[in-house]
Amino acid sequence: MADDIDMAALDSAAPAQSSGPIQMLLDGLAAIGTIWTFGLMLLICADVIGRSFLNAPITGVAEIAAHSVVGIVFLQIGATIYHRRMTRADFLIQRVLNWAPRFGRGVEALFFLIGALVMFFIAQAAWPGMWNSINLREFFGVQGLFTVPTWPFRGLIVLGGVAGGIAYLAVFAAELRGMLTRNG
Repeated sequence: MADDIDMAALDSAAPAQSSGPIQMLLDGLAAIGTIWTFGLMLLICADVIGRSFLNAPITGVAEIAAHSVVGIVFLQIGATIYHRRMTRADFLIQRVLNWAPRFGRGVEALFFLIGALVMFFIAQAAWPGMWNSINLREFFGVQGLFTVPTWPFRGLIVLGGVAGGIAYLAVFAAELRGMLTRNG
């Protein structure tokens, strides 16, 4: 299955982007998500070892893992979008690009613009929830045993939504520049 993927074709399909401040910011957020993933993996392994061999599980691992997945995804989504690694129907867009290149590029540009709107809507929708969790002092876990505030995780949804929207706008601008230079 892995042999079916032509990585060189994937790399050549994506237009070159400069490594400016947007890329550095998005890659930095993704790096934080990667480090968090590694730390979460160590925590889960420590819990399994403690649970299985020492009869001493680590309290709150399930709650931390459940909320961490959301935080990690939203930290890494901006870089995924910026580097054009979001899951999509490449077989379809490639056929459209082969059939009518200008139309295909226009469809891709429209996709990026709609993606930016969706990501900004996600951030906007999560914004009030973040402030409500701060004002209500919302926590998850078992009170008296293990609690963590929810607002940082809700804040990561806002941050990831904004980062994803910025990433989509950056690839939209790159696509427009590419369309203008190919047609002009």
